[in-house]
Amino acid sequence: MSLLPVEVHGALAQLLQALASSDNTLRSQAEEQLNNDWVQRQPDVLLMGLVEQIQQGDDVSARSFAAVLFRRISTKTRKDPTTNESRELFLSLPPPQRIAIRQQLLQCLNRESLPAVRYRVGDAVAEIARQYTDDGEPWPELLGVLFQASQSTDATQREGAFRIFATTPGIIEKQHEDTVLAAFTKGFKDDDVAVRLAAMEAFASFFRSIGKKAQQKYYALIPDILNILPPIKESQDADQLSKALVSLIDLAEVAPKMFRHLFNNLVTFSITVIQDKELGDQARQNALELMATFADYAPQMCRKDASYTSDMVTQCLSLMTDIGADDEDAEEWGASEDLDVEESDLNHVAGEQCMDRLANKLGGQTVLPPTFNWLPRMVTSSAWRDRHAALMAISAISEGCRDLMVGELDKVLELVVPALKDPHPRVRWAGCNALGQMSTDFAGTMQEKYHQTVLQNIIPVLESTEPRVQSHAAAALVNFCEEAEKSVLEPYLDDLLNHLLVLLQNPKRYVQEQALSTIATVADSAEAAFGRYYDTLMPLLFNVLRTEQTKDFRLLRAKAMECATLIALAVGKGRLGPDALTLVQLLGAIQQNITDSDDPQSSYLMHCWGRMCRVLGPDFTPYLQGVMPSLMEHASAKADIQLLDDEDQVAQVEQEEGWELVPLKGKVVGIKTTTLDEKHMAIELIVVYAQVLEGAFDPFVGEIMEKIALPGLAFFFHDPVRVASSKCVPQLLNACKKAHGERSTQLVSLWETTVVKILEVLSAEPAVETLAEMYECFYESVEILGKECLSDAHMAAFIESAKSALDDYQERVKERQEDRNETEEGEEDPEEVLFAIEDDQTLLSDMNKAFHTIFKNQGPSFLPHWEALMPFYDAFITSTDPTQRQWALCIMDDVLEFCGERSWSYSTHIVQPLIDGLRDEVPANRQAAAYGVGIAAHKGGAPWSDFVAASIPSLFQVTQHAHARHDDQVFATENACAAISKILHYNSAKVPNVQEVVTAWVNTLPIVNDEEAAPFAYSFLGQLVEQENAAVADPATAARCFMYIAQALEAETLQGATATRLIAPAKVLLARAGTAGGPTPLAAMSPEMQQLMSAFLGVQG
Repeated sequence: MSLLPVEVHGALAQLLQALASSDNTLRSQAEEQLNNDWVQRQPDVLLMGLVEQIQQGDDVSARSFAAVLFRRISTKTRKDPTTNESRELFLSLPPPQRIAIRQQLLQCLNRESLPAVRYRVGDAVAEIARQYTDDGEPWPELLGVLFQASQSTDATQREGAFRIFATTPGIIEKQHEDTVLAAFTKGFKDDDVAVRLAAMEAFASFFRSIGKKAQQKYYALIPDILNILPPIKESQDADQLSKALVSLIDLAEVAPKMFRHLFNNLVTFSITVIQDKELGDQARQNALELMATFADYAPQMCRKDASYTSDMVTQCLSLMTDIGADDEDAEEWGASEDLDVEESDLNHVAGEQCMDRLANKLGGQTVLPPTFNWLPRMVTSSAWRDRHAALMAISAISEGCRDLMVGELDKVLELVVPALKDPHPRVRWAGCNALGQMSTDFAGTMQEKYHQTVLQNIIPVLESTEPRVQSHAAAALVNFCEEAEKSVLEPYLDDLLNHLLVLLQNPKRYVQEQALSTIATVADSAEAAFGRYYDTLMPLLFNVLRTEQTKDFRLLRAKAMECATLIALAVGKGRLGPDALTLVQLLGAIQQNITDSDDPQSSYLMHCWGRMCRVLGPDFTPYLQGVMPSLMEHASAKADIQLLDDEDQVAQVEQEEGWELVPLKGKVVGIKTTTLDEKHMAIELIVVYAQVLEGAFDPFVGEIMEKIALPGLAFFFHDPVRVASSKCVPQLLNACKKAHGERSTQLVSLWETTVVKILEVLSAEPAVETLAEMYECFYESVEILGKECLSDAHMAAFIESAKSALDDYQERVKERQEDRNETEEGEEDPEEVLFAIEDDQTLLSDMNKAFHTIFKNQGPSFLPHWEALMPFYDAFITSTDPTQRQWALCIMDDVLEFCGERSWSYSTHIVQPLIDGLRDEVPANRQAAAYGVGIAAHKGGAPWSDFVAASIPSLFQVTQHAHARHDDQVFATENACAAISKILHYNSAKVPNVQEVVTAWVNTLPIVNDEEAAPFAYSFLGQLVEQENAAVADPATAARCFMYIAQALEAETLQGATATRLIAPAKVLLARAGTAGGPTPLAAMSPEMQQLMSAFLGVQG
């Protein structure tokens, strides 16, 4: 029975018919009517009417359309009449109307017999369920209806119930676990395969939504789930098998170890799917993806399996030979000029990507043996596809297997280099690809040890008859050259550039573009050595830049701009001469003629102007007026965000480049990433201008700070924009300071608004990695402003933000430990966990620097605020985690350094940690503790005299460590040496045996690494010499001490005023050493050291 009048149904039926019309005008009018007359004025009537249309309509497509429209309308945003808050339309209705509508909707679900309509009604029910779940409101009757449907004799009803569970797993509450278990168990064994698949999908969705402890109760269902697969494979239904595998992939991502006991069975099954060419590419690739997912999330389980790695490598290599099926001689491939054609759905690409993941996740020790069991045979195969696959496999695994492969590059290159002369062009292309990838993955080693092998073999490939091979050879040279030192490149420049100049005459524009990119990279790496090619190349580039700006040549001109400005950067302002003005004018002319938003010259130009600024320095200032408007426009861009209501809109946006789609509360949000990338790039270039021009950039500082940099700190759509903004803020402050002075009203005014915003983002930033950048922004800004720039309110806000960050950090550490407790013995942390730990260490380090900077500039006035975090310091300093101990030790060092005798008030929190720190097994912590003892002696005064005197034996123990002079230990050793010198010089009142300590201390020298520690130690040594202390009186000791000074001078830890003060003591030591007879210390030195010391002392050895 209808709840609405007949005339309402008539009007609504007419509206639905118009909305479905193929007539654009009629449909647009109907959309307007729908919004104005129904959505805005009577949404409750509209939704109820749509439900009744589903129930009572005669036409199947109209009923299905009514269900689709119901779902779309219910998600629209509307002001709630009672609260004036924006809510989804359905939830904005009064409760009685919502209850009535949802009851009618459930009746539709129960009574509908046609699968096509029922699926649409199920989607509508799922959407309303999601809204209730997200809002924390119950829908009590829904779960009962769905469980009842899951037991129905009608397969479509059973399937529909699971489809709704899959979409909205949150409706299943904790108290229903036993019922859920039974429903899924029955669903997995259903007679109808569609129901079994819907149950799999629902379970995967539900499983992902519950906590880890709750998940374990469902592990027992895995055998039933896996039993669904073999019959589907036997039926050769590739679509159904693909769906089942997608659900398994979801489960493997969340809890891979629940498959542990049946993993080998699953590996065997998946391999048979990948091998079965009759199943089609999608099912085979899904099976491959399932196996790769286990490598991603449970690498140890994969390593332990007897057949996993060898079978997967074999299948990947096999898939990689599935290339160029109808193009044996690569004629079609060679003729194609679309080098960026989308190939991600092709078998050979899937195989390559999987090899890359296996190498990165399982490591070289696991992946290399089975891979190189195949590669030598494949490289020498008569089939070009085998040779191509082998070379692409080397490209794919080199990053993940770097540590093992780097020592075997001779053998790897023996496989790769011959391919550059292969008769088949695609194999030559793959050879170039392998060399390019290896040049990046083995950067340094490839350039230093194998430059001759690489360059002498790849430069001739630039002469290939196939443009695609020529272009790829030039691209590989970019990889090699950008990591090469100029001394490596210089002998090859003539040959290389002659070949690249020939490519500039190639009829294929993409070859010319690549040649320009390669020349630009060579110029960037060769630097001044590129100067002799300047007269040949720059006129050619100017000619390209002067050509008429037709659309087809825009990218070529963009590459020419890039090349010209990189050459300018390489040769410098002096070599450019009057060409600098010509180049700037050409760039300006191109900029004025850019009209299309998709013109690639626009983004290239931004970078070109930045390079010209670095080339010209202050001379670039007059051009800012022409450059900044466009740059400011890009940097000020708002996020381009679209709420996509239906599948058609999503599909349309997916076809466009430069969009990222994000699911949000049942909808999809589209974010235009190209706009955000350009915004990020523009802000980075503003940083360059402010760094280079300093005070001359001041006219733009106020507007940029207000409209770009400070809003950019909270631009949560794009992490890189926030990072670039955090780099920008200190540079803008510095530009203002350089222009107006340290205490100027302009700088103070700018700082007042800036510091408030920085402190806000310290509490609001959600990403750990970016939060570290925000702390860096804060301490760099404080450093620029200097003494007493923070008020009590600022310091209190900083401490609040730090407390929040430390609370979050401790929670992350706790979660990681809980995860480790569930891993198998010997299993390493996954890569993402290692990255997360690294991000946390960076955050703690930057927080430390922030504390240091505040103490340095605020002194003891920071202490009352700092005290609020004492529980964190005490917890960290006794932690089993060395990073936490170091963090707390460094902060205590700052208290000692900048708070003088006031620091003694906190001695109960400092003394024991320093004592323990000197015995810490981690060298960095011994270093921090030794520094702390030394600073207590230097700055702490009388209150600390007993403690520092008692610390001397422990400091000597640090210097006597078994590996005291090893790279990882030497900074602890040198800080301990400096600390003893500080005690003896500044605070020796309580040292009972000073002369004995002095004599022993001399043997803790030299200091040749730590530039901060060296001045204290060597100044004290000079003092001992001047006082004619017995510790440096005998000739042998004097000779050693003279050598210590020479070593420090050579290492440049001793320089400036300290070095000057040591000239006279060094002469005394040299003379004293000579009284023993025999050769002087100078005579025993190398010629280079003799020359250094002669210049220092003005004597001859």
